[in-house]
Amino acid sequence: MAVPLRLGLSNLGDPIGLTLTSSSSSLSFSFCNTILTKSPNSYSISFPHLGAIYNGGFSSRISPVVSCYNVSLDPPANTLQYEFYDGPSDVELRLLLGSMSVQSSKEIQVDADGNSLIIKIKQPEAIITLMETKQLYDRIKPGETIWYLDDDQLVINLKKQDEELKWPDIVESWESLSTGVLQLLKGTSIFLVGDSSEVNQKVAEELAVGLRYTPLETKSLLETFSKQSIESWVATEGADAVAQAEEAVLESLSSHVRAVVATLGGKHGAAGRPDKWRHLYAGFTVWLSQSEATDEESAKQEAIKQAYDGRESYSKADVVVKFDSWDASYAKTLAQASLSALKQLILSDKKLPRKKSLYIRLGCRGDWPNIKPPGWDPSTGIDTTPNES
Repeated sequence: MAVPLRLGLSNLGDPIGLTLTSSSSSLSFSFCNTILTKSPNSYSISFPHLGAIYNGGFSSRISPVVSCYNVSLDPPANTLQYEFYDGPSDVELRLLLGSMSVQSSKEIQVDADGNSLIIKIKQPEAIITLMETKQLYDRIKPGETIWYLDDDQLVINLKKQDEELKWPDIVESWESLSTGVLQLLKGTSIFLVGDSSEVNQKVAEELAVGLRYTPLETKSLLETFSKQSIESWVATEGADAVAQAEEAVLESLSSHVRAVVATLGGKHGAAGRPDKWRHLYAGFTVWLSQSEATDEESAKQEAIKQAYDGRESYSKADVVVKFDSWDASYAKTLAQASLSALKQLILSDKKLPRKKSLYIRLGCRGDWPNIKPPGWDPSTGIDTTPNES
């Protein structure tokens, strides 16, 4: 018989503010192809708006689905020297021209769309590409792009689509995402789910380093408590006992902030059971899902289908990251794809972190995303708040 598990772990930080919002959940998606090279190039595509998917059904909220294909760990500018400034409504990029001779701004070609930027200079011998990125940190208003020469610098001004968002850098990279998403999360923890405990653990470690969060792993916590391996526990007491014990661990962790939690992979873990997600909703959940797809479009369709039919409990996750092969050296690549998807999810509804905090304060009763009044009883579905006379 399984022993109920309670872990006496201290809080990792102060709770954040309370705000109840009426927004529904949405689906963000990243696809990470790592089969060709360990340091692939990167680009990101914004797909047409899709009705948000939650628990196998469409909600009324319209949110973007984002694909992150061949994520790069390095900015696309290579050795190009540039300065970047983030303003209230725009960003400014200053490129050092060095020995290049540029007499007029007419010799400069700047192509910008919603989230990409290409800068070229006409030289007597050839046209030189100074910078090319298919993934700016966020969307811009391409029609309002201006550029001019300032001594030995090319100055490019880009208008933000979201004037409230702070840009850590011009491109979406590991460094800019770890800084920017940290600000967006507002201390909310992250739970990694999926079929592989190893993938969850390795990616959690990378995310924790980038975000300066605390890495936690339910597998090691359970094995320390039970003094046996998960495999031995399953063999002796059954998968249900292990899932019940992990659910207790997740309950203990649900009130913590600034943590990245790697959950057990497979059906013997709590995340593999649809009825044991009550405490996972306390943080942002990322489903790390291996796919047979070879391109971002087919992987996107696969993710949408899985979330729509809801047959896998992992489809309850806030975001899904698809990858076509696994090696421990790919962990940072998947971590970057996870941050990219989380960024788009939170930008679709910036009140989500506060809503997660409210969910925790009301006791993680399983009513996510439609949080009920404080007196709501999850066992009966009835509001038990005493009436005031």
